[in-house]
Amino acid sequence: MRTLAMVLAGGAGSRLSVLTQKRTKPAVPFAGKYRIIDFTLSNCANSGIYTVGICTQYRPRSLNDHIQSGYPWDLDRITGGVTLLQPYIGRPRAHRLSQSAWYQGTADAVYQNLDFVKHHRPDVVLVLGGDHIYKMDYDILVTFHRENGADLTIATLRVDTEDASRFGILETDDAYRVTGFEEKPSQPKGTRASMGVYVFDADVLYDVLEADNARSRSRHDFGKDVIPRMIAAQNTQPYRVYAYTHHGYWVDVGTIEAYWQAHMDLLIDQPPLDLRDREWIIHTRSEERPPVNIRSAAVVDRSLITDGCVVEGSVERSVLSPGVVVREGAVVRHSVVMTDAVIEENAVVDYAILDKRVRVGAGAKVGYGKERDPNPTVDLRRGLTVVGKNTAIPAHARIGRNCVIAADLKADGWEENRIPSGTNVGITDE
Repeated sequence: MRTLAMVLAGGAGSRLSVLTQKRTKPAVPFAGKYRIIDFTLSNCANSGIYTVGICTQYRPRSLNDHIQSGYPWDLDRITGGVTLLQPYIGRPRAHRLSQSAWYQGTADAVYQNLDFVKHHRPDVVLVLGGDHIYKMDYDILVTFHRENGADLTIATLRVDTEDASRFGILETDDAYRVTGFEEKPSQPKGTRASMGVYVFDADVLYDVLEADNARSRSRHDFGKDVIPRMIAAQNTQPYRVYAYTHHGYWVDVGTIEAYWQAHMDLLIDQPPLDLRDREWIIHTRSEERPPVNIRSAAVVDRSLITDGCVVEGSVERSVLSPGVVVREGAVVRHSVVMTDAVIEENAVVDYAILDKRVRVGAGAKVGYGKERDPNPTVDLRRGLTVVGKNTAIPAHARIGRNCVIAADLKADGWEENRIPSGTNVGITDE
């Protein structure tokens, strides 16, 4: 049986604010050495799925540079392998005179690449998000799909009642056949949530995407259009839609606070996601860096420190990506610090996320004070401050909590060195 995976990796991830100012959400670094998309690609490789199409759109360069030929995931193959699928001027929609270009929704992204799918003649097609953190053996999911004679199988997990309205919620009978589906309902009828992982029989996928393309009022989205119509049509058409239950760790790191919390989850003694599991390796593309250098005055507690880091100060409950430097007297607490960032002497970084190559000047404090005024434009309420890529924080500056600092700011370009909590610096509306 031939299985093909289509990975949806074109989302802007706007709720991640400055972390996606220069890259698409699946390309955002995670857990020190990885990118978010590494988890989906590693699941494919570990499940024996070696034909993968990746639909890209928003700011794809960082993602393209990371994936390249697919070598780290054993996807650099003559037959199959990985293919990056950018939008292009294609055939006109049934209800439009003009040709399509940008993907209009998740279903449209796959529809515009049906020629790629059909070329590989799969029996089943996995449709996957490229922006979730989890481990899953897709082979078990496909086996469940085939054993039930399903046309569509939706991977699901149980969520807390208070979180259910953020997900697509399914109702099932005792045999796990789906009887109802609502996308992000205001009054959820249950807690079985869609993970955004779908298995389609290939012929069924072709039919439902062609039908969706012909609908002028469709949003061309799997969760909002295609799947609800398939479930609603079960009484008149023979669509068999089933729910598969996933029992492991899964998280959508779609907000800054969810992204930060997923990192903190890795720092407990028995983390819910074990990155050291040699039975299910998370593969990635990584640079050759020297070993970590922990100097004599350093203090490190419950943290992940990756290759090339130099620690002279204190690091507590934090994740440091490759090449991070923490100078003498500096303190990093409850923070995520990305590649090649530098925290100078006696600086403090507290409850913060620093993107790549951020430099915090000597004596500066990021995440300062007890005030926690919420941010007016980004959902930040717990005290997290986020600093964009390549920005330099001036020496002795004071950056409050729940602040968002844009990318590419120079140390001598700041009008003020004291930034109150809940403030944005350098953020435009574009």
